[in-house]
Amino acid sequence: MEKNKTLIIFTDSGDTIIDEGSQEYALQEPEIVIRADFIENAGEVLKQLHDKGYTIALVADGEEASFQNVYGKNGLRSCFDAWVVSETVGKQKPEAIMFQTAMEQLGLGEEDKKRIVMIGNNLKKDIAGANRFGITSIWLDWSPRYYRTIEEEDWRPDYTVHHPSELPALLEELNRKLEERT
Repeated sequence: MEKNKTLIIFTDSGDTIIDEGSQEYALQEPEIVIRADFIENAGEVLKQLHDKGYTIALVADGEEASFQNVYGKNGLRSCFDAWVVSETVGKQKPEAIMFQTAMEQLGLGEEDKKRIVMIGNNLKKDIAGANRFGITSIWLDWSPRYYRTIEEEDWRPDYTVHHPSELPALLEELNRKLEERT
């Protein structure tokens, strides 16, 4: 698959692609997710963005085995060009190392930050982390599980969507604007 889009997507997983309320855990390892459902249309959106030529990085907090289980079993692991998980990195978002590791895995430099968007559901971790790191933030305001009030200025997203199905149009528009500038 040729990556022909200028925009690069970093995305969280829980309550961004996967519905955390549907997660089933291993009995012997209670922190490991063995199965989970996608948010309505989120799996299809991920596949569609991959098929359209976007470079996509998973940037998520959790256990490596959980993400392997969830994305490997449904055949969507191949949609990710980079795979950054807090268990492996040793830090969680909003720490810059999570985003920096994704950039390194993709062979990106500081000049590429203007091309990157971070999609996430958590204002305190995903949005603040992206904003502090200097990349565009997109809040998926879907889940009632996390912060819903902007408590700090750097929690303010650049864009807000309410359902994964709204992402393709926004991302295409952002990609178009980037390509016009280059």
